[in-house]
Amino acid sequence: MDRQSVTSSNVASVGYDSDSSTLEVEFKDGSIYQYFDVPEAIYNGLIGAGSVGGFLASQVKGTYRFSRI
Repeated sequence: MDRQSVTSSNVASVGYDSDSSTLEVEFKDGSIYQYFDVPEAIYNGLIGAGSVGGFLASQVKGTYRFSRI
């Protein structure tokens, strides 16, 4: 999955696959997580957020199933 770099103290890049509604997040420590059944509007909100980490914590974590890859 192609990811784009974001400005964040904790997140390096994010990507989205609209066919599977999968959000992929690469953290600066090198870990990569995939979040499943994420609406595209959430991805768009994430990449446009003033605080990527804050948006991720409030809108994604704890809401969507995920897997570390």
